Amino acid sequence: MIRTQIQLTDEQAKALKRLAASRHISMAELIRQGVNNLLRSNVMADDEAKRQRAKAAAGRFQSGYTDTALNHDQIIAEALAE
Repeated sequence: MIRTQIQLTDEQAKALKRLAASRHISMAELIRQGVNNLLRSNVMADDEAKRQRAKAAAGRFQSGYTDTALNHDQIIAEALAE
């Protein structure tokens, strides 16, 4: 682990101490859990943005194939062989 230093307001420090004590964990562990939650939610937001871009692109292009859903493996193999 990497040691880091942060500054909290008095209210933040008091609230974190109370919450950590109520959960029987250290303040450091509580902060690590908070950081993990923040990172996870940011990744999920990034993933959601990617899904939205993919949905927006769906159907906007024409391949000339009418059976792509049924024969996608063959179509991709042929395209890669070219």
